[in-house]
Amino acid sequence: MDLKGLCFLAFALMLGFSSTVGEYVGLSASQCAVPSSERQDCGYPEVTEEQCNNRGCCFDSSIPEVPWCFNPLQEAECTF
Repeated sequence: MDLKGLCFLAFALMLGFSSTVGEYVGLSASQCAVPSSERQDCGYPEVTEEQCNNRGCCFDSSIPEVPWCFNPLQEAECTF
């Protein structure tokens, strides 16, 4: 598969994931798959999921004592 095809496939998969993953608005699940030990805080105390997402950050409150609002992984951009 050529690069354009691969980028199209990645984009199509991102659209599919965005409709099924409610926690990550505007981000793919793979961008928010940050190990808890590597999370960099992107929020502030008492930040809500909506406020976090509006900052372009990931929100996951399932792991105690780590940042719940954190910076996403940067995906490689496809260039045509």
